[in-house]
Amino acid sequence: QVQLVESGGGLVQAGASLRLSCTASGDIFSHYAMAWFRQAPGKEREFVATISYNGGRTSYADSVKGRFTISRDNAKNTVYLQMNSLKSEDTAVYYCAATRSYTIVLNSAGYLFWGQGTQVTVSS
Repeated sequence: QVQLVESGGGLVQAGASLRLSCTASGDIFSHYAMAWFRQAPGKEREFVATISYNGGRTSYADSVKGRFTISRDNAKNTVYLQMNSLKSEDTAVYYCAATRSYTIVLNSAGYLFWGQGTQVTVSS
């Protein structure tokens, strides 16, 4: 069992950067693969990025590849999403997710634990 709390969202202009953080508690963080998903109003939740338990492997959605970077600091029980060159299309609620796996997991159904979400709004 793990609890996740996201932070770092906000309202920014197109082209700006944000760094989201997700802090975990309740279990051994280093045993979990972590991911970010997002959901815009009226749309389904979509995969953004994932990172393996030790940070050795990452994967990104094509829509964010080259602009977003996922990373983790297991000593701080935290996963990050660095978002650069933000576009209006990135506006969504961003959710942190965790699953106990030593491999990366790309689909939302594979994640057992979810945070409450943090709003990212990009104005053009």
